[in-house]
Amino acid sequence: MHNHIILRDVNENNLKDISLEIPKKKITIFTGVSGSGKSSIVFDTISKEAQRQLNQTFTTFIQNRLPKYTQPDALSIENLSPAMVIDQKRLGGNARSTLGTVTDIYSWLRLLFSRIGKPFIGESKVFSFNNPEGMCPECQGIGRRIEPNVEKLFDTTKSLNEGAILFSTFSVGTWYWQKHLNSGIFNPDKKLKDYTDTEWQTLLHGKDKKIVLPLKNEPVKYFEGVIDRFRRMYLKKEINQLSNNVKKFIILSHCTACNGTRLSQEVLNCKIDGYNIAQFASMEVGELSKVIETIEDPIAIPVISNIASRLLNLMDMGLYYLTLNRETSTLSGGESQRVKMIRHLNSSLTDMIYIFDEPSIGLHPRDVHRLNDMLQKLRDKGNTVIVVEHDRDVIAIADYIVDVGPRAGTNGGEIVYEGSVLGLYDANTLTGRYIKSRQLIKKESRKPNGYLPIVEASKHNLKNVTVDIPCGVLTAITGVAGSGKSTLIFDEFVAQHPDAIVIDQKPVGTSIRSNPATYTGIMDAIRDTFSHVNKVSKSLFSFNSKGACPECQGNGFIYTDLAFLEDIRTTCETCHGKRFKDEVLQYKLDGKSISDVLDMTAFEALQFFEREDICRTLQALHDVGLDYLTLGQPLSTLSGGECQRIKLADELHKHGYVYILDEPTTGLHMSDITNLLNILNRLVENGSSVIVIEHNMDVIKQADWIIDLGPDGGRKGGKIMFEGTPMQLTKEGQSLTARYLRED
Repeated sequence: MHNHIILRDVNENNLKDISLEIPKKKITIFTGVSGSGKSSIVFDTISKEAQRQLNQTFTTFIQNRLPKYTQPDALSIENLSPAMVIDQKRLGGNARSTLGTVTDIYSWLRLLFSRIGKPFIGESKVFSFNNPEGMCPECQGIGRRIEPNVEKLFDTTKSLNEGAILFSTFSVGTWYWQKHLNSGIFNPDKKLKDYTDTEWQTLLHGKDKKIVLPLKNEPVKYFEGVIDRFRRMYLKKEINQLSNNVKKFIILSHCTACNGTRLSQEVLNCKIDGYNIAQFASMEVGELSKVIETIEDPIAIPVISNIASRLLNLMDMGLYYLTLNRETSTLSGGESQRVKMIRHLNSSLTDMIYIFDEPSIGLHPRDVHRLNDMLQKLRDKGNTVIVVEHDRDVIAIADYIVDVGPRAGTNGGEIVYEGSVLGLYDANTLTGRYIKSRQLIKKESRKPNGYLPIVEASKHNLKNVTVDIPCGVLTAITGVAGSGKSTLIFDEFVAQHPDAIVIDQKPVGTSIRSNPATYTGIMDAIRDTFSHVNKVSKSLFSFNSKGACPECQGNGFIYTDLAFLEDIRTTCETCHGKRFKDEVLQYKLDGKSISDVLDMTAFEALQFFEREDICRTLQALHDVGLDYLTLGQPLSTLSGGECQRIKLADELHKHGYVYILDEPTTGLHMSDITNLLNILNRLVENGSSVIVIEHNMDVIKQADWIIDLGPDGGRKGGKIMFEGTPMQLTKEGQSLTARYLRED
């Protein structure tokens, strides 16, 4: 049985004593509704144990510097190989991390220029914008300058005493205001608009001749202008390290010295066939691939071959529209995941386990076959490929299916089907039933009650787009990846209509103390209810306050530092993981303690509580498909799709707003799409306008209005291909979206 990964009696999270045999060197796809237990098997059991056992092969000194993994709740796990997890987390990184650096393609380009670039200027490190020898001396290799925004820093209608400086650290009463601004250099009651040019320049930058401050009992000091001080104290960091308060008072601008290329003039003067390395990095991958293939210098053949194969991998994954100078922090979750995949395609390792978390996210149906090809390539190299997925087209290539259910939370945690894809079509499970179903195209679309214009949008690849977003309807923004959808809505539309509410997939909380009850606000009402019934202080029912277990401070567990050995996280022996003092747990509400209530799922709590405000919020969680979450589950454990839906739950009772949702089907089982559509329609019926960026054909079919971008990605995108109803798109549309809508 060495050709199978064998799991025995697994009880991790909501799993109910499951046993499973997963074939090795095959593609196994896990299906099932959100919260059914798929991730508990794949990530919390297989991945965690593979990594834990691998880490144990290192010395204790090294182990102490590696991530810590606890042993999964299972009787046995056999025949594991080292596991690589390719998840949806954005690549992130700072301003110095680009697509070129993270894929190593830029490193190969540097090597290429050091070999055949003319004139010769040195080894490959010289061509790095992260190296002092190659970076632009003005911007230190960032490519842009951070400058103080003078207009936002000052209110010129006021005097210094009236608070003319709007940056809080320099405002009235601060040390700088007392010691510098109010030291006699300026008339503190004179309005800034009445300053002479000399006074204004002194305020901003001081004079060439330094001004001695007349301060008593202190050493001689010199005046420092507001702008000079602001720049010295706050702008020496990279943009992602600046506080939100500072960001309000800055302007980002292209570095004029290097024109945003990040490199020194000497590096930019070194060329191959008329191109410098910055020009290569600014080309789209597809364009760069063609240029690289025209280089004929025999010295460079091995380097060119390596660059060409890596560029081909990017194109095979549909990322032909990206440029190598694109900062990794600007890549979407789907793009980040596909870049990670490509890094593994270049690996010669075999007999590995590759684990993917919904790799189809962010992919237009046109590009799913490219993903499938990549998964099959990894398998055919002799690896085990395990995928958590909801997309029908990806599920279709599985060698083996494991369907988890029957539903979510306490109603899940069981294996409801194992076998082939064909067998799944006949299985009486939610996945089996819905994999065969399709939404019908909406025939009668709502009529708009107004329009919100986007005027002359030209950011990134948008081609001076002017388009009207209809009000009072459900609008779907469609198009292949890189066509300009996100730029049009998140950059241009939001900038022109800042009152719009963006419901994205960013985390809603990272602390173990944040949970659905605290996030939605019902924890306060629950504590009120316990306090009223038991006639004791409300603060007793908070694990962040008086009620917290003194041993674990309300965490429910204890960390034990074993120096060179792995830290141990053990359940608190005093409160047994309940987080509260014993005396608090004696207070009951209809027979349940506060800890019992936090262990309830939202669905169970909805049956338990009668208080209207609590039930309204719990009903909203139920409506967005999150009633399987327990009230006390840390928000840090939620997926991107769950984060988006918990934010959406908070909006269901509101009306008259403009809502923007970024791929709301992320993480949703096909059986939940109808429920999502009901929620979106409810928002519209309440008088709101709803805009969704979406690839899912079932959602697109049920929109009232479609704005389709294309015709392709990158420079080949950025145009409006179609505006109209879904029915019109199928009949008149000539775009890729129209084609796939007709075929679906």
